[in-house]
This record gives sequence, C-alpha cells and structure tokens, in this order.
Amino acid sequence: MGVALLDLVETALRVAKQALGNRAGKPDSGGLAREAHIVAHCVRKEEGHSYAELVDRLSLMPDVCDRLGISSDAPPDPTTFYHSFDRYEMYIWRALLRVSAQQHPQSGHVALDSTFFERSHASQYYCQRRGQTIKTVKATTLTDTESLAVLDVHCCIGREHDTKAGPRVVRRNADDLRAVAADNGFQDWYSEYEIAALDVEYLVHYRGSTPKAVANNVLIRAKGYTQRWMSETSYSTVKRTQDSALRSQFWYRQFREIILSFALNNLKKLAKTL
Repeated sequence: MGVALLDLVETALRVAKQALGNRAGKPDSGGLAREAHIVAHCVRKEEGHSYAELVDRLSLMPDVCDRLGISSDAPPDPTTFYHSFDRYEMYIWRALLRVSAQQHPQSGHVALDSTFFERSHASQYYCQRRGQTIKTVKATTLTDTESLAVLDVHCCIGREHDTKAGPRVVRRNADDLRAVAADNGFQDWYSEYEIAALDVEYLVHYRGSTPKAVANNVLIRAKGYTQRWMSETSYSTVKRTQDSALRSQFWYRQFREIILSFALNNLKKLAKTL
C-alpha cells in the first residue's frame, strides 16, 4: 500500500494526539512529546528499520523531524525509542488502534477471524536459551467489512480456542456492532448464546451436512456471511506491506507490535484518502 511518508506522519500525529487525549504533549520531565514517540514507532514499523536505523533515517528527513519536534542535528539516542516502546502501556496502543479505526466509515458489520505471526524470527539462539517452544502468536481480530479497518485485536501465545477468544473481542465492541460473521471454528452453543445476549447477530457457519446445518448456512450467506473474507484481505495487506514475523523478543513487546501493525494499516488507509 503506497503512501507518502510525510502524509503518514501527519495523519499518525493527529490520530496519536486523539488517542492520548489529555496525556498528549511533552511530559513534565521534558523531552519529546508523547505523540512524537508513537509516530516514530509507526515510521520504524513502516520502513522496517531497527532503532539505530530509525535515528539515522530521521536525521536525513528534516521535514519529518520538524513535525515531530526533533532536532535533525542532534536526534535522540536509539535507546530513547526502545524504552518508550516499553514505557507506553498496552492501553495506549489499543487506543491508537481504536481511534485509527474510528476515522473510517463504520458499517456495524464485521468479520471475526484469527491469524498467526512468527515469533521466533528475531533470534533462534534467544528462543533456545529461554526455552521458548511456541513459535507463533495468535491474533484474533474484528475487521469492518466496508472499510477493512481493524477495530480490535486479541493476542495470545497459548493455543486459546477460537470459541474463547472470539466472544471476548466481540464483547469489548458490542455497542458498535450489528452483525459478526465468523467461520465454523468460532461456532459453539455457548458463544452463540453469549453474543446473541449482546444484541449482535452472529453469522457463523455450522459444521456438518445435516438439514439444520445446511439451512442455517444458506440463511447466513444471504445475510452477508460471504463478506467474511475481508479479514483475510487485511491480514494479507499487513503481512505483505510490513512483516509476518515479529522482531521483538519479549511476549509483551510482541503483543504491542501486533497492535501497532494493524493500527499502522488503518493509518495508511486513512492517509491515502486525505
């Protein structure tokens, strides 16, 4: 997804200020504004740079530095951005994802699906030394079928079943949803009952070829189930334009990296429309 870097920076800066709310601006201790750190991480993720490479590239982009309040002659140390990724809690990155999705038209019809990101790409030696045998992180997402904006993401390292992760994501966004389309991996009676109790229509494929299953599947296809493939399109876009492998070593940084990836995808779509 081609987008001018300066347009992306300006869009991300505006959305980051909205996500931070009254926390936006410079901290009392001084230094860069909080939204500038968030935008710098968006640039790093978009360009595929390390922290050291990010600082080098910023020093060569005076227009970007001016908008972020960075002196191109004396850019921050790479460790400044490294530690800010730890310092900003998960709720900040979720707020960035939520606000970036709200900038797009909301249809109320979403696709519920899961994908996997490789977590052993950064260092095989590190994984062996720490005894990490799980090589992927599972991400369960809600994708608006009209705008392809990702509304919410649930990350999990363990093999949490779709019928556990799916209702959790739907529950967090139930007030904004009208219908949820999902494949048969998300189908069980408890999930259907819980989502129906939230006044959200659950369009889920039934397993098997019994008359009841066939009739249900025909009915939900008529109600828009076929738009479920939109979630696969968002996954393909993120993994092609960014990376399907996570470069952070610690699980909590990997979760934030996934949230940032989908938020960045929303921001790039927004920057192209402006």
